[in-house]
Amino acid sequence: MSRINLVTDATGERQQLLAQIHGAFGATPNMFKAVANSTAALKSMWGSFGALGGGVINAKLGEQIAVAIADRNDCEYCLAAHTVLGRKAGATAEEMSAAQAGHSADPKTAAALRFAVAVVNNRAQIADEEVTALRDAGFNDEEIVEILAHVALNLFTNYVNVAFKVPVDFPSVKLRAK
Repeated sequence: MSRINLVTDATGERQQLLAQIHGAFGATPNMFKAVANSTAALKSMWGSFGALGGGVINAKLGEQIAVAIADRNDCEYCLAAHTVLGRKAGATAEEMSAAQAGHSADPKTAAALRFAVAVVNNRAQIADEEVTALRDAGFNDEEIVEILAHVALNLFTNYVNVAFKVPVDFPSVKLRAK
């Protein structure tokens, strides 16, 4: 059971935002219902999803980053949601499973996942070599900053779902044993 109300009856700007979210997903995921307790937080989260969705990092890589971060933070909600979204973005089940563990057979994707996991594990206290490794893998500064933006957004969503115990409304995916 969620620790906060899941907003189902909204008015004004909150209602408009939830209608946009419903239109994008075909339903309103519980995470957004939880965040809808604050119009400002909902605008921030939804706006970030929109901005990054139109960025230079493709959806598949964004979803692979998301499952790697979700697993690190024991966020069952985001792991389930982003596994579905990753598959819709063209990733195979095997690619999403590997990404959950922070791995990829693709060297460029593997570099991005190593970086994202290092940022989370080390609370952003990373070495110069970790940024250099991204450049060596073929990422430019715009892409590197955007990878970090994906990490930050996923930290926000993970923390919402874990802290508030938001009920998972996507097909369940098992967290890796640590």
